[in-house]
Amino acid sequence: MIFGKALAAWAVMVLTALANGSLRERYLTPRWGVQTGHLISSLILSVAVILIAVAYLVHTGPLPLRTLRLIGLFWVLVSILFVFFFRTFVLKETWSRLVADNRIMNGRLGLMVLVTQAVAPVLAGRMLGYWS
Repeated sequence: MIFGKALAAWAVMVLTALANGSLRERYLTPRWGVQTGHLISSLILSVAVILIAVAYLVHTGPLPLRTLRLIGLFWVLVSILFVFFFRTFVLKETWSRLVADNRIMNGRLGLMVLVTQAVAPVLAGRMLGYWS
């Protein structure tokens, strides 16, 4: 049951990421360029992930720290699988493109979003005062 709700929260993250990508391509990139657009977009998405995690915990109530860590890892795993399958089989992108889109040295902070997903449930629990 908890992981079913975690999957629903992840689906909200996917919709948020898609909206964020649209925002980036329509407004941020034309105004500030590709690199700065990706930076701002990644920061916005990371904050959104934390807010979704807070909403998830408000909905589910306090959970053990171990469970929150597992939820964070679950979110990262399904995100990686989703991105891999969607971009490879639907968008027909190459592996080199997938790797290039995640190079931090190129200003791509997709890995930061994954790290945020991993720690967001625990961070949300602390923000809500479930433990100190």
